[in-house]
Amino acid sequence: MIAHHQTFHVAVVGGGLVGKSAALALAQAGLRVALVAQPAAARPADVPFDARIYALSASSQALLERLRIWQALDHDRLAPVYDMRVFGDALAELHFSAFQAAVPQLAWIVESSLIEHALDAALRFQPHVSWFDTRAQGLDIKPDCACLALASGQVLEADLIVGADGAHSWVRAQMGAQVKRRDYRQTGVVANFKAEKAHGETAYQWFAGGEIVALLPLPDSHVSLVWSASTDHARELLALTPEQLAAAVEQVTHGRLGALECVGAAHGFPLGLQSVDKLVAPRVALIGDAAHLIHPLAGQGMNLGLRDAAELVHALANKEPFRDLGDLVLLRRYERARREDIGALTVATDGLQRLFSVPGTLARSLRNAGMALVGAQPLVKRWLVSAALG
Repeated sequence: MIAHHQTFHVAVVGGGLVGKSAALALAQAGLRVALVAQPAAARPADVPFDARIYALSASSQALLERLRIWQALDHDRLAPVYDMRVFGDALAELHFSAFQAAVPQLAWIVESSLIEHALDAALRFQPHVSWFDTRAQGLDIKPDCACLALASGQVLEADLIVGADGAHSWVRAQMGAQVKRRDYRQTGVVANFKAEKAHGETAYQWFAGGEIVALLPLPDSHVSLVWSASTDHARELLALTPEQLAAAVEQVTHGRLGALECVGAAHGFPLGLQSVDKLVAPRVALIGDAAHLIHPLAGQGMNLGLRDAAELVHALANKEPFRDLGDLVLLRRYERARREDIGALTVATDGLQRLFSVPGTLARSLRNAGMALVGAQPLVKRWLVSAALG
């Protein structure tokens, strides 16, 4: 039996926020797009907030606005961040203020499923998108097209394949990219809590004993925990009862938000640093976690991926008329445009993780002195805010 071939301009493999945003943006640019992905899972009815929470920057908000996704979100479930307070080993503290930086907010705290369901709805009504709820299992790059074989037996022909299929990307393996990974020997423990005290739209972060604890504001005095803990400690945290976990968080955050009540289950995910030697190959481009993986301490991983998607769409939309969408010359423009941003955030997050992992009194003193120095420099703080906004 001969498989029926369907033809597209672009086939996007991967169904997270980055892949779906790229697919929608490409379709809105007038390209025929195949999306090989699964729909978003529904949030359990008895859980008030998602386990997966993102701090979206101004650049991410702007992209979602252009896609008309931001306007479709339930804004009662969004939480702005107007202030951020970062605490070092002792009394050292950094305070970042949206007011002082002359920006509307430092970030928006948004549930993953909230955006994904809005993207799913938009993609279903987008006439230029064909959705394939299956997996890719074969890729053949030819001079005039790329052939993507699906587990369903269908074969897609496209000018370009976009790999947005995560840290263990199948597309990346097919294009032969070399991956460098370093395990941080840490696990990110995430959970949501109802706080006794109002968070005041403030994000908090503590560097404590080589671990990093963040509390991000959610609506109605709720907060989202991201605790980057050593693997053994994370295993202990995940084994605690909800009441015990709440008590542990209260202790490490010095009771900043009063008594905490755990709402929903805690989850853990391994932390690592990952880079690839190339983002593109003939007729293939990588975006999101398929292209890079950084420490979550700055909450910038998703923003980095969404900037990948925006830059790739920009490069394709501004190509010369004679160029094919899979032309390596064109794709390398995307790669060059992304290298500085990816490299800078990788160095910054990895450097901070290393810095606060060094034990000893001298290292602690140097860290606290550095935080005090940054805190006393308004221009430096404004530059840091600008960089985080994307």
